[in-house]
Amino acid sequence: QVFVEESGGGLVQPGGSLRLSCEFSGDDIGMYSLAWYRQIPGISRELVADIQPKGRTEYADSVSGRFTISRDDAKNAAYLEMTNLKPDDTAVYYCNAKWWSSEYWGEGIKVTVSS
Repeated sequence: QVFVEESGGGLVQPGGSLRLSCEFSGDDIGMYSLAWYRQIPGISRELVADIQPKGRTEYADSVSGRFTISRDDAKNAAYLEMTNLKPDDTAVYYCNAKWWSSEYWGEGIKVTVSS
């Protein structure tokens, strides 16, 4: 069982930056793929960024070049550095850890980018 806790959300002006943090507990996450998703009410959850155990990353086209995902397995943590934020980035962000058929989610944190 893996427990997931996000932090770092809040209100930011367009063009600003935020850093989301995710702490995992209950198991070492070195073998897990880690990811950040976001969800807008009425719209399905979408992948924002993903990082594999060996460090390979992928990003949604809408955030590529602006967001950076990273992991620190020694600290059982993942991060999402968000820069040049846009109003369209406003959403609830979720941290995810996945290993084969096992998948764990945080409760989500709100990021609001005002116009």
